[in-house]
Amino acid sequence: GSFMLVNTSGRFAGQKAHLLMPHLKENDTHCIDFHYYVSSKSGASPGILNVYVKVNDGPIGNPVWNTSITATWNRAELAISTFWPNFYQVVFEVVTSGHSGYVAIDEVKVLGHPCTKTPHFLRLQSVEVNAGQFATFQCTANGGTDSSDRLWLQVISFFPNGLISGERRQSERNVKRKKLCAVNFIDIRFYIPIAPPQLSSVGATYLWIQLNANSINGDGPIIQREVEYRTSSGSWYDIQPVDSTSYKIGHLDPDTEYEISVLLTRPGEGGTGSPGPALKTRTKCADPMRGPRRLEVVEIKSRQITICWEPFGYNVTRCHRYNLTVHYRYQAGGQEQVREEVSWDTESSHPQHTITNLSPYTNVSIKLVLMNPEGRKESQELVVQTDEDVPSAVPLESIQGSTFEEKIFLQWREPAQTYGVITLYEV
Repeated sequence: GSFMLVNTSGRFAGQKAHLLMPHLKENDTHCIDFHYYVSSKSGASPGILNVYVKVNDGPIGNPVWNTSITATWNRAELAISTFWPNFYQVVFEVVTSGHSGYVAIDEVKVLGHPCTKTPHFLRLQSVEVNAGQFATFQCTANGGTDSSDRLWLQVISFFPNGLISGERRQSERNVKRKKLCAVNFIDIRFYIPIAPPQLSSVGATYLWIQLNANSINGDGPIIQREVEYRTSSGSWYDIQPVDSTSYKIGHLDPDTEYEISVLLTRPGEGGTGSPGPALKTRTKCADPMRGPRRLEVVEIKSRQITICWEPFGYNVTRCHRYNLTVHYRYQAGGQEQVREEVSWDTESSHPQHTITNLSPYTNVSIKLVLMNPEGRKESQELVVQTDEDVPSAVPLESIQGSTFEEKIFLQWREPAQTYGVITLYEV
């Protein structure tokens, strides 16, 4: 038997002394039997004697037994049960009050059998519960008790998010089986896939995935599989039930990143687990919906043309990566010239483009071509004539003169570039 004597004389309030019992690991019921004495000459309590049961070297918790004044030696029993792999340790604590006196503990014995008076709890059954649900069951104790006795049930949650609360219910005196507790597990998460889904194939508006949900945390039958998918940017999301190991997610937006997770459900209310790891993937671009519209002339000069068109966005391009080119052709020197230029003014609310280095008084055929990685669409063609310009000079070597008595007759060739309709020659 262990012994501890605390003389509280000269001690200020709140000082503590501890007596620690050895760890008890046997898968059995134990009775802690001890004698105690708390007394002072003044009649004021010298301190408080607390007894704790520390489980698995965890936090010390609340006292399961305490007293503050006795004046004579008394005997107490604590009934404790533990089940493998759990273990516990009994801790005696004296907390001084600031008054002189003595607190003593003597003949502390650990008996390998039930207590003669104090009831012992029977082992609880296993209770399975889903996230956010309540599991209530009865835990009972065997043995006689007095109505003034306090019964404590110390419990451990094996789930980091689980909360357990106990409630004592009053019962008649000396009843051997007593209802003692209600247990509440909160947010115990079952069935969370360990790996993200796998991508099988990609389209512009669909994604084929393999659920890849064989590796999971949880137990019991899976009664439902669901696929949750959301846009990586924005708040849109959807959940669809799935009855096979592969699934086609349709009606998606082209060239958009999605995050896809799998949810698994076990039986019972609240049996759906949290989403598993997410697969991040992007849909392909789609062929543009149409070409640019309302191609019009803004300004015509002799050597340049400025055009504009109706603004367009993602709903037309169906891709965030695209370009717009200006294609034009015209006759020069008896041959058709074909040119193209990239337009960088595609984001403007009034987009336009100027074609330069053209020939005056020339018909130019113009169209816009919208292209993304998946395809191209053209606008309607617009035919525009550049303005006239100053003609080039009359070739000097072509001027020939014939002289007569009263006149000189001149003739010459047209200029190499007329740049319009010649209306007058001056000599």
